[in-house]
Amino acid sequence: MRHRLTETAANSSKGRPSGRKSDKRGFFGKIVLFVRQVIGELKKVVTPTRKELLNYTLVVIAFVVIMMLIVTVLDLAFGQGSLYIFGDGAPER
Repeated sequence: MRHRLTETAANSSKGRPSGRKSDKRGFFGKIVLFVRQVIGELKKVVTPTRKELLNYTLVVIAFVVIMMLIVTVLDLAFGQGSLYIFGDGAPER
């Protein structure tokens, strides 16, 4: 399977290595090239449908809730463990 460069990546190198020190573009030429590449990448962006957006949102919320539960359980476990090991700081009677 051959890998193909994206259109933006292929156009930006123009067949030259990217790390070359003798770049012919000046300061403003580099800025213009950057802006053209940004616009080219933004044209590739696909806006999700309403159904996809709802699905992505629900997945993120579920993931965050699960992570909150894991962190809460670990926090309680380590807190109880430290109280068991070091005591609660109250004087013994």
